[in-house]
This record gives sequence, C-alpha cells and structure tokens, in this order.
Amino acid sequence: MGAPSFRSRILLFIAVAELLAKSLWFSGTAVIPQLSRQWHAGVSLTSWLTLSVQLGFVAGALILAASNLLDLVSAAWIFAASGVLGAIFNGAFALVAADHVGLALFFRFLTGVIAAGVYPTGMKLLTGWFGRERRGLAMGIVVGAITVGAALPHAVHIGSLPWRDVVYVCSGFSLLAAALMLGVREGPLHVAQPKFDARQCVQALGNRRLRLANLGYLGHMWELYSMWGWITLLLAAARPGASHNSLETLSFAAIAAGFVGCVWAGYVSDRNQQRVHDSAILDVRARARVTVVAMVASGTCCVLAAIFFHHFWLLAVISLVWGVSVVADSAQFSTIVSEVSDQRYVGTALTMQTAMGFLLTAVSIRVVAAIGTAYGWRWAALSMAIGPAMGVLAMMRLRQAPEAAGVSQAAMAIPDNPAV
Repeated sequence: MGAPSFRSRILLFIAVAELLAKSLWFSGTAVIPQLSRQWHAGVSLTSWLTLSVQLGFVAGALILAASNLLDLVSAAWIFAASGVLGAIFNGAFALVAADHVGLALFFRFLTGVIAAGVYPTGMKLLTGWFGRERRGLAMGIVVGAITVGAALPHAVHIGSLPWRDVVYVCSGFSLLAAALMLGVREGPLHVAQPKFDARQCVQALGNRRLRLANLGYLGHMWELYSMWGWITLLLAAARPGASHNSLETLSFAAIAAGFVGCVWAGYVSDRNQQRVHDSAILDVRARARVTVVAMVASGTCCVLAAIFFHHFWLLAVISLVWGVSVVADSAQFSTIVSEVSDQRYVGTALTMQTAMGFLLTAVSIRVVAAIGTAYGWRWAALSMAIGPAMGVLAMMRLRQAPEAAGVSQAAMAIPDNPAV
C-alpha cells in the first residue's frame, strides 16, 4: 500500500474516531428537555449538563499538559483508554440522572475530564502524518468530523428512543472510537510534545500577537458553544408547536453543517501555504483572514436569527448557514497561536488558549441561557454576536500588525490542541 493511501486511511480512522467520541460531549445536552421535566427544573439548572463538561475539559487539559503524559504514553493508547472511561462515566450519568442530580452532574464533569484525553491526542496523531503543506485540509476534515460528532446525539434522539437509551448509544459510539484508534500509530513527522511551563503563562501576555490571537479565539468560543448548546431551545422557542423530531433534525443539520465550513477553511489554508512555500514564509495574515470571514458570516447570522426569529423556516435556513460559519475558523486559531507564540513554549500557549476558551464558555452558556429565559431567545441569539464582533476586531488588528506579515517556517511548531 502506498504512503498516500496509508495516510488517507489514518486520516479516516482519526476522523471517524473523533466523530464518535465527540458524541459524549453533548449527550447530556440533547436530553435536556426530558431531564427538565424529570427534575422539575428550568434552564438555570439543566444548563449545568453542558457547563460541567466544559469545566471538566479545562481540568483535564491542564492535568494532561502539566503531566506531559503525551510524551510518556502513546497518544493512541491515551485516546483508547479515554474513550473507554468516557463511555463508562457517560453511562453512569444515565443510570443516576433521574434521582441524583448532583451525582449526575459529577459524572458529566468526569466525562469532560476524560474528553481532554481524546481531542488533543487525536490532533497530535494527525500532525504526525501530515506535513504543513497538507495539514490544513487534514485538520479541517478532522475538526469537521468533531463538529458532526457534536450533532450526533441530536440525530440519535430523533424518534421515540428514551433519553437514557440516547445516552447509552453515545457511550457505545465512544467504545467504537476507542477500538478504531487502536489501529493508528505515530506518524513519521511525530515530534515531542512542546513542554508546559506554568511560569510562562503571565510572561506570554507580553506577546502582542499572541494576545490578539487569543482575543479572537475567545470571541469565537463565546458564540460557538452557546450556539451548539442552545440551538434546539432557540428553534423550539421560535415555533412552540414544532414536533420533537423536526427540532432534533434541524438541530443536527445546523451543527453538522459545520463540516463544510471546516473543510473550506482547511482547503484555503493549504492553498495559501502553497503560494508562499517557495519563500519559506508563512503569512499569518492569510490565516487571520479566514477567521475574519467566518466570524463576520456567523455574527451576521446571529443578527439575522434575531430579526427573523418568528419566521421559522427562514430561521431554519439561517441556522444552517450559521452552523457552517460558526466553526469554520476553529482549527485556524490553534495554528495561529502555535505560530506567533514563543516556540520554546508552544505547549504552554496552546494549553492557555484551550483553558481560557472553555472557561469562557462556562460563562457564555449561562449568560445566553439567562437572556433567553428572561427576555426571549431572539435576544439570546443576538447576544451571541458579541463574540464574533470582538473576535473580528482582534483579528483585524493582528492582520494589520507589521510583525504578522510572515513567520519563518523553520521556527514553527506543530499545534497539538484543537481549538474546538
């Protein structure tokens, strides 16, 4: 078997495994309507089904970075073990959720901790197989697969399947992901994980390009997980009489449509790489341009969703475009951070980025839910535009910075963390 065909198979294995494993993340979110009735609770409590996973992921990412485990154990084995443990914790959540709210949220938190052993490891394996001239599209495909995985619980929930079975099916997906990853090994471009140094966290704030890149990423994350987490409730509020199946189908389609945006961004990224390859210069502004286009599109969708909130089928179309654009820039943010940070501490910069982004989602998810509950979901949709507006301003400033014109190819390190 030729090398390109083998790389394609590795890409397929990683993409499918990430898709299946990501279903654990939103398996609790997808069953919020049923658990709301079971718990006799509103959004203020049930939002923790998503928030606890976000906070767990932050804790897991910091543990993984500080322990440098990715240099001590095979990334594929870490992924496989995490897939099995995630399936167990997710199944335990389903067992106790009806009668023990606190314990249910604890198991969701543990699921988030374990998720940190899935996404960074998958991306690290990917970068070991694809050189920089092909990595943009490969990363776009994998991040796109992760996006479809985020939508998968909504697809499982279409029909009359009880909520517990929806969660159990997602645990089954995670076990399949673990089995698939056992067929993946480190690639020829594998390098050691950049070290994490907590002392660099404060010093990194002095890097203007890194600050701007992180501000752009924070704007992206404010919108992304709010949209993914609340799209079903937003659509339901727009048409109270809509059937369960239609809402779940539209939610799945809106989130899964992000695959198209991710692949587009990856293709454009690779095309720009090819254009500057001969001069051994990577124009950071080219990546920033992709993020600006995506955030302008998604921010516009936030505004249009508010304007046309009571025109349900038009809102559904807007949601599809929103889904394409809201995640298109994800992989580019991690890549930019890896390129503009101190190359001795790329691991620290990426870990900081991930931790700050997911901590912010814990705020944005709550804020958007509070606005939706108190003032209506059309205003909640509009409030999500705050994120891309801030992100566009930051990335435009990054593009205009004189030092953003080029970065030496030889100085660049491999990004190991997905922005999503």
